[in-house]
Amino acid sequence: MSSWQNNELKRIAESDDLHIAPFREDGVTYGTLTWIWSVIVDGALYVRPYNGKRSRWYQAALRQKGGRIIAAGLTKEVAFEPVSGAINDRVDDAYRAKYASSPYLAPMIGERTRATTVKVVPRDARALTEEKRP
Repeated sequence: MSSWQNNELKRIAESDDLHIAPFREDGVTYGTLTWIWSVIVDGALYVRPYNGKRSRWYQAALRQKGGRIIAAGLTKEVAFEPVSGAINDRVDDAYRAKYASSPYLAPMIGERTRATTVKVVPRDARALTEEKRP
């Protein structure tokens, strides 16, 4: 795993165009890009599925643990880590700050989506390739 560069997080935080594509069942092919909201909290990137646990991208992210995001002109190989606990309060606050004027805010900070918060962590593309080798 690697970490986000400050300029990458800044670009992502200032944009509203994050698309996520977890791997398909073969662990190599990317799924369909899905536009989702994203927030930055304490130097980490977090996302939530609007449809909660029923979301296809969320289910794939949990199964495959990796994929790709495209945001703010960046394309990054990433890992997905489900999170819970107190971080959700700070993620809620970040959603409120970034998406305050949206009519979709309430569902994104509700219990259904809080239970599906995912931390998105950049991966080294070389390491990813080596992991896929038999």
